[in-house]
Amino acid sequence: MMMMRRRMKLRVNRSQLLSLSKEETSGSFQKEGTLQVGRQEAGLTERFCRLRGNLLFILKKQAGELEEVLLLERCNVMKLPHNSRRLAVSFESGDPPVFLQSSSSAECTSWLISLRDANIEELRRRITHLRTLINTHTQEHTQTTTDSPDNDGGAGGAETAATVSPLHLTVECHGLDIIRDKIQIHISVIDTHTHTVRKHCSAEIAEGSDDGVFLTSVCFCDDFPLYRHCRIKVTIYHGDDSTTVSRSFLGFTSFSIRDVLRVKEPHVSLSLRTMDGVNEVGEVRVSRVQMEGDGESQTPSEHKCSTLCDSIHGSVHDKDNSPMMRALLCAQVSKVNRFKTEDQRWLLVREQMSETPLSFSLPKQLLSLLTQEHTNRIQEVKELGDLSPHWDGLRHDVVSHCNHVTGCYQELLAELEKVSASSCFKSSTSKSDRHLQFVPTNLHTQRMEVTSPDSTGVWYDVITFGAPADHHQAFKHGGLKKLLRKHTNLRESCVSYSQEESSRAKELLTRMAQLQPLVFGLAEELLSVAQELNAARLRQVLGSLTEQTEQFVHALKEELVKCALLEIHNQCIANANSSHVHSNGLLCENCPADQEQDGGRHDTEYDDEEWDRVWVNVGKSINCIVAMVDRLQQQEEQTVMSPEPQEGDTNSQNTGDASRSSCSSFSGCTWQEHLLPLVVTLRDCVREAVGKAQVAMTFVVLQEAVDVTVAQGPAHIAQRRHAVFSQALSAVVCGVMLKLYRGLEDPDFLRQLHTVGVLAQFESLLSTHGDEIGMLEDMEVGVADLKRVAFTITEAKTEQPDDLLPTLSGTWGSFIVEVPLPPETFSSLPQELKDGLLIRVDPVLFNIGINQHQSYAERFGDCSLQERINQQSCEHLKAYCNTLRDRLPDMAGIQSLADLLSSLERSIEAKKRKNVEVLWIAAKVCRKVNGVRLTSCKSAKDRTAMSVTLEQCALLRERHTLSQQHFSTALDWMRRDGCRMENVEKNIGSRKFAFSSVQLLTFPKLYRPPDGSYG
Repeated sequence: MMMMRRRMKLRVNRSQLLSLSKEETSGSFQKEGTLQVGRQEAGLTERFCRLRGNLLFILKKQAGELEEVLLLERCNVMKLPHNSRRLAVSFESGDPPVFLQSSSSAECTSWLISLRDANIEELRRRITHLRTLINTHTQEHTQTTTDSPDNDGGAGGAETAATVSPLHLTVECHGLDIIRDKIQIHISVIDTHTHTVRKHCSAEIAEGSDDGVFLTSVCFCDDFPLYRHCRIKVTIYHGDDSTTVSRSFLGFTSFSIRDVLRVKEPHVSLSLRTMDGVNEVGEVRVSRVQMEGDGESQTPSEHKCSTLCDSIHGSVHDKDNSPMMRALLCAQVSKVNRFKTEDQRWLLVREQMSETPLSFSLPKQLLSLLTQEHTNRIQEVKELGDLSPHWDGLRHDVVSHCNHVTGCYQELLAELEKVSASSCFKSSTSKSDRHLQFVPTNLHTQRMEVTSPDSTGVWYDVITFGAPADHHQAFKHGGLKKLLRKHTNLRESCVSYSQEESSRAKELLTRMAQLQPLVFGLAEELLSVAQELNAARLRQVLGSLTEQTEQFVHALKEELVKCALLEIHNQCIANANSSHVHSNGLLCENCPADQEQDGGRHDTEYDDEEWDRVWVNVGKSINCIVAMVDRLQQQEEQTVMSPEPQEGDTNSQNTGDASRSSCSSFSGCTWQEHLLPLVVTLRDCVREAVGKAQVAMTFVVLQEAVDVTVAQGPAHIAQRRHAVFSQALSAVVCGVMLKLYRGLEDPDFLRQLHTVGVLAQFESLLSTHGDEIGMLEDMEVGVADLKRVAFTITEAKTEQPDDLLPTLSGTWGSFIVEVPLPPETFSSLPQELKDGLLIRVDPVLFNIGINQHQSYAERFGDCSLQERINQQSCEHLKAYCNTLRDRLPDMAGIQSLADLLSSLERSIEAKKRKNVEVLWIAAKVCRKVNGVRLTSCKSAKDRTAMSVTLEQCALLRERHTLSQQHFSTALDWMRRDGCRMENVEKNIGSRKFAFSSVQLLTFPKLYRPPDGSYG
């Protein structure tokens, strides 16, 4: 396609080509001679060839008929390895190669060199090199012969290497002989000391005013070193059509930085010349601009058009060069323009669009955590031991589900590791790729810096990304909201337990497994000591037994056990006649009883106090043992204190009752006989309590495992939810970190973080028609899941980029994002944040469809999904604002929220078609409360571009007094030549928004791009 476009530019006819091929009309040629020519290696024909510029004329004989002309552009000339006399000319267009064969190897080498040099790019390189040498010689001559009072150097006129950046220049082009009103401008910096050329500004199409003036502003910031000995080269190309990538050279000029700094006139006038430097094709005027309060006075009054700058290196002032920003943002593209305010002063507006490594780093962390969580889940349920058939079937379901998910996620993680090493960006054309399922589509930070005479460096940020949705699984059966609702309706009677309750259950199982052997062992030891007639030792063992039993009883006083036993009973009654086939093929006819209690009997009435009696019986059993030991020891003491018989009668067989009682008391066997039935009772009570508690806690652990795995639906639904959450998480983490970096010096904002949390306002432009209904349902669930995410700030080890990236920890439903800050920055935070206090996220989602599909939905379809989402989000937003007002009543602008919220509520209730006011008001509220702004459509490429550019211009008008007559100019510039057009080209390779004229008739007027920027 590129070659076809270039061929169309070559407007010549046969007579002109014949004239160029003749020596008498064209003069000398670069090279000519006889060659063997052909399209096939086997059948070459002798022809006479002449090389003129980048045209190779092939004639039948020296003065004969012109047979063919080759344009030697976008081609490759090479010598064939198997034949030292033969060349091949291959074309990038895909045309068949042309083979050329000379009479000798030396002649072939000569033709090879000539043909390779016969193209415009080689000619430009040679001219640039020659001009660099000329400029270098001129500079050296000037430095040795001129003793200027303005010279900043020391003795001998030696110039210091001090930089002169930042430097703002305006470049005007006059008198260009062009057909259309568009040109392309390239700015390069030539270092005459190092003989290097650096490209500073990329090509950008500018529109001239009625008097034929083309104006661009160039900003050299601190991170782009610029010295007095440098020269600036301005190259102008003819921008024939924004749809073509090709361009034709118009002219160039260059000037030294020293001349601009020394000159007393308001500008330096230069001649724009052709490539050979002979002909003048226009004039260039260069002026230095002061951006302080006197910026307007430095700007020539004859400037009648907007300014434009395309800064490739994307550098900005102040904190944007901090280690934190460099770690968070990458692949930055900047655009700079200036517009007039209502009081006729200038606003310098910088658009900056950046990628972020979080697009891949957070999905990889999430996949790792989910893989580990499911692996741990398998281990936990396997450790539950022998279970009843039904419960073993449930365990098999959980294990099967987790194994499937783990296998998929390990595969996805391996694929992401390969891709993320070379990319931070997922294009819209890749949104359905399976291995990029967890990666957000087209995630960028869209930022605008506004500089005016009254303020410097005011930033406005928006995170743009494709609506979080699973395009890989598509939307044939709807989105997450619909899929989860269907599955929930099938299991309304199922109880669910939280992760905290499951953890308590596992702790109780572990505690019982430790205490039961201790109690049983001490009970055996008590019986053994009773045989030894050692009262002190008996009392010591009894004390240990009592202590361990009390701990056992205390552990059993867990309300969770009681509730679980009740739920088991209720499920058995409710599902007495039901059956279920598990993943292991087992058919269970009914819901299981607990495995050991009541011998399998399940009464319709459940005694709520049955569990209390179980653990109370354990306490009573140990109390009985203590009482018996006390009674036996009292009897022993009474026997010792009673009168003893005469010495001669001590061993007499005819002793009285006292003697028989004494024998009974000190007999070890008798003590053991007294204690044995009580110890047996204690063991039985402990065994019964452990059995019931194990059943209950096993039920809790299994039910929680089922609830977060099998109960969420098939594995593909769980994977869909995880993927959607991953996309939303990457975007919101990027936004929160950007907001945090910008608010580190704002004590009110820092107090807001740990007191109320941060608001994340998602703006969606999806329609409620077709597949986009499923996308919106996915997005609704993904945004809602962000409520379970919290942030905490930590101190980074170093200021290396890897150490400043966020880390994700936790499990599904309770993830924590750790945001590291450099030590110096971390030390200045409030103590609450330094102590690790969690920062909560309050996400809200507002959706208004604006395209032609939304028109269908409003007239013939259903908009209830959009209405419900907006109403619920409005309530959540009001709740957040009320909390903020209650806890931080002195916060700036907090009192004006009531009016905005009322307007938002009225706009939602009005139910107007394509009521974009809902989005505008919600965005205003978000910025009032220091929230994070996120904007999405299907791929964040076209509709998102219309939204963010409109929001930027609205901010310029409302907060920086952009004049009304320049509002449309600024809006058109941002859409035609701003960062969003770069985003379009990055995604699809074309600088055109994907709209048609018919589609745009259904768009709100302010969301329509300028002519020529779509198609």
